[in-house]
Amino acid sequence: MSIRKMGACGLSVVLLFSILLSACGTTKQEATKVRIGEVTRSLFYAPEYVALSQGFFKDEGLDVELTTTPGGDKTMTALLSNGIDVALVGSETSIYVSQQGSDDPVINFAQLTQTDGTFLVARKKVDNFDWNSLKGSVFLGQRKGGMPQMAGEFTLKKHNINPQKDLQLIQNVDFANIVSAYSSGTGEYVQLFEPQASIVEKEGKGYVLASFGVESGHLPYTVFMTKKSYMDKNPGTVQKFTNAIQRAQNWVQAKSVDEIANAVLPYFSDTDIEIVKSVIKRYKDQGSFATDPIVDEQEWNNLLDVMTTAGELKEKVEWKKLVDNSFAEKAKSNVKP
Repeated sequence: MSIRKMGACGLSVVLLFSILLSACGTTKQEATKVRIGEVTRSLFYAPEYVALSQGFFKDEGLDVELTTTPGGDKTMTALLSNGIDVALVGSETSIYVSQQGSDDPVINFAQLTQTDGTFLVARKKVDNFDWNSLKGSVFLGQRKGGMPQMAGEFTLKKHNINPQKDLQLIQNVDFANIVSAYSSGTGEYVQLFEPQASIVEKEGKGYVLASFGVESGHLPYTVFMTKKSYMDKNPGTVQKFTNAIQRAQNWVQAKSVDEIANAVLPYFSDTDIEIVKSVIKRYKDQGSFATDPIVDEQEWNNLLDVMTTAGELKEKVEWKKLVDNSFAEKAKSNVKP
């Protein structure tokens, strides 16, 4: 073989090798890291854990790191200080930030739950429950200014009960200690999230009488949100994130309680599987899991009414100011069941 032919052959090999390397580079792109801070670890957020366990985030090219940041104030502090990229928390927190005059507003972009997630629990089983029976009782409520407490007060007032005058209302117990306080004898009635409500029932220490979620109606109760600056800088990432959430919501709607329970169980390894199933069924039956990520205006206005009733709203914040549904609308349109 001549030197010229050998050189041409060698050049061809180099070019082929370069093409192969280039092709490998396009198929093996590095995943984009997204840090989520969730306000609490709760079966109420089942679609979030489904998106993780079923690989929906991974399919979108996202490497999601999930951290529990207990309490709305801690979650929002983590977001504002860039400790996390996305917060899963009640929409009221974005309104509180707006009321403080932030120049980098927190924007709601993907709704996860659409009702309150708490239940009224009593020490005695009541067959024909009447809300008026709460009058004059000791009521162990949730933290003042948080969505559970506001939805609770909204429901009580709807039934002509003034929480401050008609009840002995206890609000100074830390969220993590409410169940133990009730179990040790504090309060005749208590407002509890799941799985605590089901656990208390199973232990025979209380009975679920009513759902605050059913009573208070649809709300943008728990929503994925981020700072506007992050959204403007990373629109592709936000869209991929929202796509994964829509896939998870479709999955939850289509699957049985048993299948959902098994999918989320790795995130609740200390919880009995029968309790997990009971909680998932309760939330699914009452429509707590949002079917798409869109935060609609009617739900937002209901939230403002709830906050106004609780005396926590300085002035009404327009839906379009703190909600960007463009990612959710694309996800709903493009992600098929």
